[in-house]
Amino acid sequence: MSRHIRFNAFDMNCVAHQSPGLWRHPNDRSHAYKDLDYWQDLARTLERGIFDGIFIADVIGYYDVYKGGNENAIREAAQIPVNDPLQLAAPIALATEHLGIGITASTSFEHPYTFARRLATADHHTKGRIGWNIVTSYLESGAKNISQGGLRRHDNRYEVAAEYVEVLYKLLEGSWEEGAVIRDRNRRIFTDPAKVHEIGHKGTYFEVPGYHLSEPSPQRTPVLYQAGASGPGKAFAALHAECVFVAAPTKSLLKQYVKEIRTLAAAAGRDPKKILIYNLTTLILDETDAKAEKRFEDYASYTSYDGSLTFISGWSGIDFGQYAPTDLLKKVETNAIVSVVEHFAGKDKQWTVEELAKWGGIGGLGPVFVGSPSTVADILQDWQEETDVDGFNLAYAVTPESFEQAVDLLVPELQKRGVYPTAYRPGTLREKLFGEGRLLPATHPADRYRDIEAWKAREAEARKASAGLKAVP
Repeated sequence: MSRHIRFNAFDMNCVAHQSPGLWRHPNDRSHAYKDLDYWQDLARTLERGIFDGIFIADVIGYYDVYKGGNENAIREAAQIPVNDPLQLAAPIALATEHLGIGITASTSFEHPYTFARRLATADHHTKGRIGWNIVTSYLESGAKNISQGGLRRHDNRYEVAAEYVEVLYKLLEGSWEEGAVIRDRNRRIFTDPAKVHEIGHKGTYFEVPGYHLSEPSPQRTPVLYQAGASGPGKAFAALHAECVFVAAPTKSLLKQYVKEIRTLAAAAGRDPKKILIYNLTTLILDETDAKAEKRFEDYASYTSYDGSLTFISGWSGIDFGQYAPTDLLKKVETNAIVSVVEHFAGKDKQWTVEELAKWGGIGGLGPVFVGSPSTVADILQDWQEETDVDGFNLAYAVTPESFEQAVDLLVPELQKRGVYPTAYRPGTLREKLFGEGRLLPATHPADRYRDIEAWKAREAEARKASAGLKAVP
């Protein structure tokens, strides 16, 4: 049996997500991001195409690195205005039966105690179809606007994230036992107090002593997504993530990334094949190659040099407005998305600023594949076979047109080849993706917190031992 190619739709509750300038295209409806009808119609289209899910990105802050300000971001609608992603979960769930809903939320800007309740609520409302994309954030403007002064250093943000998910696991997995909610009318007991536990967390960055506020949701911990591509990001993903997103522009970079993630996951005691890896990709499709090329040329005429560099400057932390279009890229130390600099200042090719802007004009940092369904299917199969990637995180050039073309033209071609699913598995999102249980497996780090009282006892013993060692002269 051939290995299936998997799709997620990559979107954001905003106008210009990955292709700045294309909001001006007459077929683009991204301006309708404010309307629930838009999201529900899109969700139905994606479910018809058996997409694993809709993955909704998010940023807190705005892109103010390019030319030292946010004027271009505002003019180009470069992810501003932007609305909250989590509020889309319920209406999308109401419009669909199977589609997964991946929501981005930052460990830098959301407190774990209140966020745990928001996550559990969404998992309840979607009957277990929610996923959480764990990000550490990269925009200085976001940190400044919530009174943090500025971003922590890149590696330190992952230290915070590690403790953040520990708090989440304790709340979601350990605080309420299975069977805590008994709803016994005769004895007037809704929840058995003996089965609800304080988590007693006192760490470096967070102190959360008490009980989780929500009863266990269908998945307890939603499916965990992560998109880190730096060294610390890959280590974090290999330990925690069930689905990993990457934006590798070439097959060689993607192959290297996939191999490293699977190797790190195996070293952490996890099954490397049980981690699904998706590469950011934009597809320009039509009935024939010639028509697809013509469509691409049409789209390209709407791209924006300033809009593209507004994004890339924000992602990389480097102001490309200070350079001439013909200047070559160089590796610069940055506190933003380190992998962006590593990819485009590498040894394979010397990029000019103008070439970088053109590359990012459609689809952001991922590759763009143009052609007929047969041509694009060949490309996707080749990438999967050569890189071991599981699937593709499909960004739009023009929405919903890009997604409709994928569903109506490409999916049938892949299904005909036997390399794409024809139906969803039953159950929660985790069950649909992996064909196993609704909860995180015993090999996942979250498992150690399921018996929270035993965990607290071990922690108390460790603190005593540490105190004893410090007391020895």
